[in-house]
Amino acid sequence: MFFSQAMAQTTDAAPGPSGLSTLIPFVLMFVVFYFLLIRPQQNARKKHMEMVKGVQRGDQVVTSGGILGKVVRASDGDEIVVEIAEGVQVTVVKQTLTDVRSRTQPAEKK
Repeated sequence: MFFSQAMAQTTDAAPGPSGLSTLIPFVLMFVVFYFLLIRPQQNARKKHMEMVKGVQRGDQVVTSGGILGKVVRASDGDEIVVEIAEGVQVTVVKQTLTDVRSRTQPAEKK
């Protein structure tokens, strides 16, 4: 008798959220991450690649190590020769350049 009353008093469980409603927050988070993190990084990488491709002889460059120098020899490869002092030339990988100051653009004075 108690068993039948207990079964009669139970209610059906509320239906859980649908699969689509649980997926929407994750999709929105991905969209936000894409526009705030991924896309700006892609644009910065593209800008850096264009800057590196445009390096030519005579340009003033800054490496990621903070070394300033003048490009003596630039080729289509991934290395350039930079003169960091009179008579001192070093070979630098183009991807390590952080800034390229052309011959017509003087360095900023502080």
